[in-house]
Amino acid sequence: MLRSAEPEGVAADTGQRVLPVYAVTPFTMLDYPGKAACIVWLAGCNMRCAYCHNPQIVRGKGRGEIGKVLAFLERRRGLLDGVVLSGGEATLYPGLLSFAQQVKAMGYAIKLDTNGTRPTTIRTMLAANMLDSIALDFKAPPEKFQAITGLQGWSEFSETLNLLLARRDQSYEIRTTIHSDLLDAQDVNAIIAALDARRYAGVYYLQNFKADNERPTLGALRPQSRPFDVAALATPKNFRLAFRNF
Repeated sequence: MLRSAEPEGVAADTGQRVLPVYAVTPFTMLDYPGKAACIVWLAGCNMRCAYCHNPQIVRGKGRGEIGKVLAFLERRRGLLDGVVLSGGEATLYPGLLSFAQQVKAMGYAIKLDTNGTRPTTIRTMLAANMLDSIALDFKAPPEKFQAITGLQGWSEFSETLNLLLARRDQSYEIRTTIHSDLLDAQDVNAIIAALDARRYAGVYYLQNFKADNERPTLGALRPQSRPFDVAALATPKNFRLAFRNF
């Protein structure tokens, strides 16, 4: 069933002490390039991407109190440089700005992993200097966006993309996860053309889907029936392609 992106600001921030924290990964050198970081996983998502490796987070409920997460971060001062806000979709939650302000007050850099369907939230956090890095998932070209995500949220994603492109800095990355049974080279070329048309000048990451028997996907996807045709990709005019897991 396809869902529309819910209007932002529907849920008011009541100052509640509990965030929808599913878990905390205490240390990573991979998820925030150049920084020793932890990951705060926020439960719930407004998308249902079949290749998602975190179905327990997408479907799960928060289990962690904000006080415990902040206490953990207080103990890690001087040991960690950054905090990754991931999920799920972190921007669904009205308490995110307040949480980020407390994290920043401790001296941490913050990276947000997002599907881009909450542009108002991202704009507000950027204006408040709460985000040092953003990883934006470009799920699919507009004609396949609903089929891949289960969400009628292309216009919201497009607004977020334009917001980041207008910054003209390198504090964000754009990435697409590739499962060749869902996206082909023509689809990715459409994304490349769209980014070129918008004068993107950074790096566009293509992430090859890897099956993991120990981590079933949200859509119970099988391994790709055929390799993705990298040779059929267009050469970008204004930015660079990079490949992960190929």
